[in-house]
Amino acid sequence: MTKAEFFHLKNDMLGANFLANLIGVIFIQVFLMKSETPLPQQVLENPIAHWLDTFFAPAAFAFVCGMTLLYERPIRSFLNAKFKNTSVPEDLENLAQQRLLNEPFILMVLSFSMWLLSAILWPIIHWVLGVGSYWIQRSLFMSLSTGLITVTIAFFLLEHVLQKRLAPHFFPYGGLYTIPKTLRIRIRTRLAALLFACNLIPLITIIHIFHRITNSESDPSKALNMLSSSLYINIIIFLIAGIFITILVSRNLTLPFGEIIQTLRGVRNGIFDKKVKVTSNDEIGYTGDVINEMTDGLKERDRMRQSLDLAMEVQQHLMPSSDPRVKGLDIAGKSIYCEETGGDYYDYLIRGHEQQGKIGVVVGDVSDHGIPSALLMTTTRAFLRQRSSRAGNLNQIVTDVNRQLSRDVKESGRFMTLFLCEIDCQNETINWVNAGHEPALIYNHNTDAFVELTRGGLPLGVSEKAAYQQFRWKIAPGQIILIGTDGIWESQNQNGDMFGKERFRNIIRKHAKESANKILNAVILAINDFSKTQERLDDVTLVVVKIKPD
Repeated sequence: MTKAEFFHLKNDMLGANFLANLIGVIFIQVFLMKSETPLPQQVLENPIAHWLDTFFAPAAFAFVCGMTLLYERPIRSFLNAKFKNTSVPEDLENLAQQRLLNEPFILMVLSFSMWLLSAILWPIIHWVLGVGSYWIQRSLFMSLSTGLITVTIAFFLLEHVLQKRLAPHFFPYGGLYTIPKTLRIRIRTRLAALLFACNLIPLITIIHIFHRITNSESDPSKALNMLSSSLYINIIIFLIAGIFITILVSRNLTLPFGEIIQTLRGVRNGIFDKKVKVTSNDEIGYTGDVINEMTDGLKERDRMRQSLDLAMEVQQHLMPSSDPRVKGLDIAGKSIYCEETGGDYYDYLIRGHEQQGKIGVVVGDVSDHGIPSALLMTTTRAFLRQRSSRAGNLNQIVTDVNRQLSRDVKESGRFMTLFLCEIDCQNETINWVNAGHEPALIYNHNTDAFVELTRGGLPLGVSEKAAYQQFRWKIAPGQIILIGTDGIWESQNQNGDMFGKERFRNIIRKHAKESANKILNAVILAINDFSKTQERLDDVTLVVVKIKPD
């Protein structure tokens, strides 16, 4: 910012108010007075009237300028600090912002008070000199008309200067609506002022001129000439003033709406960096602030979406990329998350040297879902994989993992259920440890019977001192082992009904002769058909292990 620009910025409001008063003096005092009979000679020769006419206008302008400078002291101090690139105290900044937003009203009151004083002094002088009611009425009317026109023009001109020149420096990030103890120029206030300026003031002025001239002039032809001259002058004055004010109102309304439309178009196209330049504390300014807050929120959500997509990609890579091929076993597993990430987990573990017909299967379910659950799930996966690579029974593995996990989650309230098993086709056994998880099911197609592997212990993370037992069950060819999470049977439809374990078992019965992958897909399809458009409330994970016949 150059010194010239800085000087203009400091004196923009003062200059705009001076211009509004100058317009009132030129168009009202000069043109209207010349369109009517000049003042009587006795008024012009009176010393009091002469000195009042000589010094009142300069004194009034000087008073308004002095009071304006006094009022603007915090505003100018703020601008000086900005120009010198020095720090601005918070109290000074708040006071400067408050005074700037209230300044149009203060300057209008100061200007109108001077014209109101003129409307009192001149009629008194004319009454003292005894020049007649016509001149008393005309002096009163001239002063009040000048004041009203000045205030109306100042209202729109000062608002325009405030929005386009000063507000960007005082409110670079908007937020004018949040400044306390300020008067607001609302849209309905502007429209009411526009109606007053372009309709009511001209109408009242013309009616007053008509009555004043017709009542004071007895000669009809002379009265008609004075009336026509005054009406022509008034029409020109109010036409020019109306066009000027309409342009200001149009710009003050259309430019902010243009900013808002451009920003919303960017949002529609996925561009959230565009901001609405907020320069008013009315409804439009508040709308701009809300839109800026919305774009910030959308930008943050977009950033979160990208992070979630990355987290989902990472978590998906932690899941088995394909189902293992083990002699004597047909295995299929799948996890479906209700959000981008989840707490369900399944994995296949090969302990020590890979043995024919032997594999470890683990299925887990973290409390709740989303990012926190996904983090706990990945932590448990790392602990479990690291611990299972060393010697030890299943119960020792789970006990060690629980001890480490309990130290990490501490009093967060989070925990994880887990079912870890080892299927041995050679010995026809399944060894398992259940840490608070849903029991695994073993279905025997020949007898149409389900067996639940129910025995177990506390979920992981509940107690560091928890100990776990390993159990064994005899398996046979043709049987199906099903390890899932409660998201399967707790899936709901639009009526709030749950999918249930009985419906799940009927699907297993129906597809028992098919491959493990087809059984898995049949369960997933049945859940989707049951839920239809109902939002999924929990993650769904299922591992199907079918023991092949000899």
